[in-house]
Amino acid sequence: MSTDSDNTFTWTELDRRAVDTVRGLAMDAVEEAGSGHPGTAMSLAPAAYLLFQRVMRHDPTDPDWAGRDRFVLSAGHSSLTLYIQLYLSGYGLTLDDLKGLRKWGSLTPGHPEHGHTIGVETTTGPLGQGLGNAVGMAMAARRERGLFDPEPSFGDSPFDHYIYAIASDGDIEEGISHEVSSLAGHQKLGNLIVIYDDNQISIEDDTQIAKSEDVAARYEAYGWHVQKVDWTSEDGYKEDPEALYRALQAAKAELGRPSLISLRTIIGWPAPNLQNTGKAHGAALGAEEVAATKRVLGQNPDKTFDVPEDALEHAREVVQRGREAHAEWNKAYETWRAGNPERASEYDRISVRRLPDGWTAKLPEFEAGKAVATRAASGEILAAIGPVLPELWGGSADLAGSNNTTMKGEPSFIPEEYQTKDYPGNRYGRTLHFGIREHGMGAIMNGIALHNGTRPYGGTFLVFSDYMRPSVRLAALMKLPVTYVWTHDSIGLGEDGPTHQPVEHLWALRAIPGLDIVRPADANETAVAWRTILENPHRPAGLALTRQKVPTFDRSQFGSAEGAAKGAYVLADASNGQPDVILIATGSEVQIAVEAREVLEGEGTPTRVVSMPSVEWFEAQDEAYKQQVLPPAVRARVSVEAGVALGWRTYVGDAGESVSLEHFGASADYKTLFQQFGFTADRVVAAARASLAKVNAAGHGSTTGN
Repeated sequence: MSTDSDNTFTWTELDRRAVDTVRGLAMDAVEEAGSGHPGTAMSLAPAAYLLFQRVMRHDPTDPDWAGRDRFVLSAGHSSLTLYIQLYLSGYGLTLDDLKGLRKWGSLTPGHPEHGHTIGVETTTGPLGQGLGNAVGMAMAARRERGLFDPEPSFGDSPFDHYIYAIASDGDIEEGISHEVSSLAGHQKLGNLIVIYDDNQISIEDDTQIAKSEDVAARYEAYGWHVQKVDWTSEDGYKEDPEALYRALQAAKAELGRPSLISLRTIIGWPAPNLQNTGKAHGAALGAEEVAATKRVLGQNPDKTFDVPEDALEHAREVVQRGREAHAEWNKAYETWRAGNPERASEYDRISVRRLPDGWTAKLPEFEAGKAVATRAASGEILAAIGPVLPELWGGSADLAGSNNTTMKGEPSFIPEEYQTKDYPGNRYGRTLHFGIREHGMGAIMNGIALHNGTRPYGGTFLVFSDYMRPSVRLAALMKLPVTYVWTHDSIGLGEDGPTHQPVEHLWALRAIPGLDIVRPADANETAVAWRTILENPHRPAGLALTRQKVPTFDRSQFGSAEGAAKGAYVLADASNGQPDVILIATGSEVQIAVEAREVLEGEGTPTRVVSMPSVEWFEAQDEAYKQQVLPPAVRARVSVEAGVALGWRTYVGDAGESVSLEHFGASADYKTLFQQFGFTADRVVAAARASLAKVNAAGHGSTTGN
């Protein structure tokens, strides 16, 4: 989109003034807010301006243009680095929006939020996450290329573009950066370009206090193409946009490796007293320092949010260049559509996350009476729906055989030279191999989901969801359709012992707003769970699946598995239709509740079993349905789940009992563990009697409440 060719570079007085205007706006916005991060936005002003004005292909009048380059500000604390470029480039942000930085109701929150502000590709703030998202976007771009236009060389397809990211020392220090950068190098993502702002300052001032590694050498070891641009010298600090431009052009030309440009800057430049200090990183500079800096810049210190009209007009010329680039891209895109009508139709469907007609017919139905681990059922479901849902792709954090995440017959997503005997594949493959990088997997999946319509899933053991939690939380915050296949969901995994047995995890994950946790009771509930998850393109979901086999219920004798889509349903009702006690269970414990019901019914106690695979889905139902499943007047209730009881009080009430695990597990086979820790029909029966006794002691009796 640049007006410069690869061999020429122009940087005019108007460009310089526009960059200095960025610095003034950054200082003023933080002063107005009373908090924020001015220093990085000041020193990165030339780099960000260069990207938006000379390097990136983008159209401010169509921020969702599929052919655009993506920009990820991984250093989300420096949100003004992005906001001011969106303002200057004509994305619709105004000076009033910049004045509203970090304030209630503004389009400029403290950290960039996807879906809130036009032009923000992902929510960043937790350091390292944006870097992981950028890797995911680069992987998604390659996967989509393989789906829609695999034949041309890079640069000759309308689906080719670059992912640009700005990362800080904080991003580089966070452990997630190792996971995602290592995988990016292994995947040879030549469409990924990262500018590392090497300013050597963080909140605790000089980073030497905590960091001394050679970052460039580290990235070279990952297999990245690494360049250094240093604006410091013995003669002083001199910003050299042309040197950075040349480095960016070289990075674009390097198609076989991701690129890191280590850019040495001085934070807070050119503030006379606070440049190169931790104080410039995370706090307002103060009126005196702002005034002094403006004098250095040749600006009027008495004016705030001052934008020279000619500088703004010059920057806004990017709008016309973007429209021209977009029009040129449209020609190639329409040519592609004309020559590939079937692929174009698939692209139209996938890019808006519309599922194909009739796809649910491919979902398997599992034979009643046969014992099947829900992780195995999930694997069969993926194999069955894979051929009709090409947008669905994923893998595991080195646990594919345990998570059952590999679709049968599908090639791995891997450079051909790295395929193995067990996992043949190619650059456009489908099966992802994240390696033992759970946190990185989570952030990468978010980037994939953000890119343009494909649906990622990733597997590991439920206990290791702890490693993924920050990424999971951001998926919920951004409403991304990411699916987590979390297997080995309880002490039922057995001999691996307490280090691998999740106890507190289900309720800890249920505590994340916007995340659906689904723990199906049998294979057919698992099929309904997958269908329901895929039918909702606006929420992440975690499947908690068993290692051990569980019985497949005979639905002619029990409630339909379709009830799982509502989060909870009556699996087995009281023999007289009027329960005295309700047993609420999830996952592998549902069978125990069913056994307990038989005992209670044999004693003359009408008993209902409710399978509740998803608390979130149940809470989304209307009040009439919820009362139908859990009549308020039936106060004798028992929850049964092999984990802490933390949230079950909501459903069992003050007279209820919980059969739970309030301590860590142990190493033994699962049958022994369930017996020793009280996950038995006898224990559930005893809990039901205790709950009934509470109700009767209170003198309320028991009614149906229907």
